[in-house]
Amino acid sequence: MPDILLAALETAGLGWMILTTLVAGVVYGFAGFGAGLIFMPIAAAFVTPATAIAAFAVSALASVVTVFPRALPLVDRKAVGVLIVSATVAASFGIWVLRVADTTVIRWFVVSTCAITLVALIAGWRHAVAPRLTTRIGIGLATGFVGGISGLLGPIMVLFQLAGRDAIATTRATTLVFLTITSLLLLPLMYLQGILTAEAVALGLVMLVPYGMGALVGQALFLPDRERSYRVAAYVIIAAATLMGLPIWDRL
Repeated sequence: MPDILLAALETAGLGWMILTTLVAGVVYGFAGFGAGLIFMPIAAAFVTPATAIAAFAVSALASVVTVFPRALPLVDRKAVGVLIVSATVAASFGIWVLRVADTTVIRWFVVSTCAITLVALIAGWRHAVAPRLTTRIGIGLATGFVGGISGLLGPIMVLFQLAGRDAIATTRATTLVFLTITSLLLLPLMYLQGILTAEAVALGLVMLVPYGMGALVGQALFLPDRERSYRVAAYVIIAAATLMGLPIWDRL
């Protein structure tokens, strides 16, 4: 086994990260969102935010062969394409901020974003926006920038999707396709800025199978008429991950 993989297996907190990745995959598979909200707060407590983001992007490649194929036929490809291109453009700027900002500041940004998104989802917050081209470009740019900084590509996108009138299956599929392709496109951007290190790739490969297994389980559990149950479960898990990822625990 290559030395770099052996080093990844010795990463502090690896067991917690693998378990978190598995749970994140299950939630992602049935809810269509929430994987980053669950994984990032926990992972950033053990490795740097940059390493966590890069590793998670690698592990998310499992989505290409798990949830992505069944989701693609259900989406408006032109509309989701605009979101993906816009997000990819803005992600480069977010990654630059990630590189130069203080690690603790990034961790607080991650948990704050998770907490705000969770409150908005639980409260049923909706912002009625017309799905015009300019709106999609704006949502994509905002999503990409936040995702580049924190690895959280989902929050803004999810809130935008929930503001629409699509069926839950279509909303879930659109989010899955967007997150899968955008995560894939982030990899070369992170490599160009020196964040996609060999260590991050090795760690991501270790977590790729648990994430894929979780996503398949979650996809098998998905039934549109059980939407409320899925969301409640996702909210509870996101809340627990956010609390566990608070930087204040480092002092205890």
